[in-house]
Amino acid sequence: MNTDQSTKSKTRAQIEREKVLAVLDEADKDIPENPGQSGYTNGEGESFEKLFEASLADRDFKVGDVVKGKVVRVHDDYVLIDINYKSEGVIPVSEFRLVDGQAAVETGTEVEVYIDRIEDSNGMVVLSKDKADMLRAWNDISRAAENEEVIEGTIISKVKGGLSVDIGVKAFLPGSQIDLRPVRNMDSYIGKKYPFKVIKFNKKRGNIVLSRRVLLEEERESLKSQTMDSMKEGSIVRGIVKNITDYGAFIDLGGMDGLLHITDMSWGRVKHPSELVKVGDELEVKVLKFDDDKERVSLGMKQMSDDPWLSVDSQFPIGKKLSGEVVSLADYGAFVELEDGIEGLIHVSEMSWTKRVKHPSQMVTVGDKVEVQVLEVDRENRRISLGMKQLEPNPWVQLKEAYPPGTIIEGEVKSITDFGAFIGIEEGIDGLVHISDFSWTKRVNHPNEVFKKGDSIRAVVLGVDIENERFSLGIKQLESDPWSTVEDRFPIGSQHDVKVVKTADFGVFVELDADIEGLIHISELTTKRVEKPEDVVAVGDSIKAEVITIDQDSRKIGLSAKLVKLREQKADVDDYVQKATATSKTSLGDLFGDQLKGLSENKDS
Repeated sequence: MNTDQSTKSKTRAQIEREKVLAVLDEADKDIPENPGQSGYTNGEGESFEKLFEASLADRDFKVGDVVKGKVVRVHDDYVLIDINYKSEGVIPVSEFRLVDGQAAVETGTEVEVYIDRIEDSNGMVVLSKDKADMLRAWNDISRAAENEEVIEGTIISKVKGGLSVDIGVKAFLPGSQIDLRPVRNMDSYIGKKYPFKVIKFNKKRGNIVLSRRVLLEEERESLKSQTMDSMKEGSIVRGIVKNITDYGAFIDLGGMDGLLHITDMSWGRVKHPSELVKVGDELEVKVLKFDDDKERVSLGMKQMSDDPWLSVDSQFPIGKKLSGEVVSLADYGAFVELEDGIEGLIHVSEMSWTKRVKHPSQMVTVGDKVEVQVLEVDRENRRISLGMKQLEPNPWVQLKEAYPPGTIIEGEVKSITDFGAFIGIEEGIDGLVHISDFSWTKRVNHPNEVFKKGDSIRAVVLGVDIENERFSLGIKQLESDPWSTVEDRFPIGSQHDVKVVKTADFGVFVELDADIEGLIHISELTTKRVEKPEDVVAVGDSIKAEVITIDQDSRKIGLSAKLVKLREQKADVDDYVQKATATSKTSLGDLFGDQLKGLSENKDS
């Protein structure tokens, strides 16, 4: 084997040892070959070499021992160690902690080393500081495991299922043992130093499993006991936000958690707890409720300050003008924040004097700054009614002055409802013609029988109600009321030829005049018993009837065809007619009853 091949086959340790030997050989040139002949003896003439060999014989060096040695010399590549043996040992610099590339060890320093071999091919002791450190570490770990002692370590990397920890040797920290709660970001722990407990130890297999969670649980239980002893309703406590949900935040009070519900975070409106707190925040809160058995704590943050509604009466008197921010919209109005914890409602009816506001979004949007006036304050129910239109002149006051009752207007039908028609008066102002004011005499079942949207009509102003913002109109009032002269034209006892215009189960409606109708009850159609009006008359028939009742209040006229026939038969009906005409609200048929029936039966017989 040539020299190059021989050099390549040597280990790094052999090369370093050869360097050490070269240094020692250089140092030994000045020493005589026969120390015994050169004065290196004791008083009895024994050579130093023999004495040294004898002292070594007394020491029991063996492989696997951990012994103390002293640093003799520090070189760039190795450190020379004297363990009081016949030859020094060499340890590579790499086994020492390096500072700026140099071993952080000085000459004369005492270190513990592991005897790997008593003597190598060059006659030097093979030592290892790493193995000595590792053996010491295993002993410390073994003792900690047996005595359940705490051991410190530094997390160095992430591995499958957990983290790798340096505790002198590498140990495994399972993901479930890192913290009290599942850890999502393990990288945040790398490089940090923590105390651990050894929960599994097997020296032969080199298997060490650690737990940080066990220590945290022990600490939490200790804190929990202290916290529960001092916990009582009404007390002020400090805690750290641990978790946030849609309905609140969980606060770590020290060994136990409390719930800060979203409704107890602020006197004002809170859409989500994250608006006010975030994980890691330290808060001062009040204990609202404490259940010792279930270990549940309800906390409040808004209770740390006075309830703003307690002084709302004096702070927001009725009539006060102020500004606020629109914070939410509902179908019926807009909520305005007047100050932190105080909101008021602007109802859609209070947004404009003239506009018909169906939804608040027609007037405002969330975030708008609006000027309002306080209309009503209900402290008990925590309600404040606000108005926007009150800050502008009321056009209804001007309308009442401009349109006194009796004024005739002409306008367009803007809309039709079941109860009437709205007529445009001015911009944003409509007047209502109620269905009862369409005609003095005609029965109108629905306004669309008479008008349609867009028609131009004339009407009379009946009145303006400022408070209720109503403009009342009438069409029938354009003409005189025909019922005002009905008693003169159709007095009780007068007979008339009438035309049947409509039939019903209870009788027939007849036309006395172009705008006057009356009713002939089924019992008054003839002297005979009638099951259905259609058996006697039909629509369009003309019959003679006598007026028997007039009710001006309800605008009803009662007639009788039967009475006409009885009179033609010369029957004595004066007593019954007097009774019938004594009141205008009683049907002649009800008064006559069986008497008329019996009279007609006698005649038929």
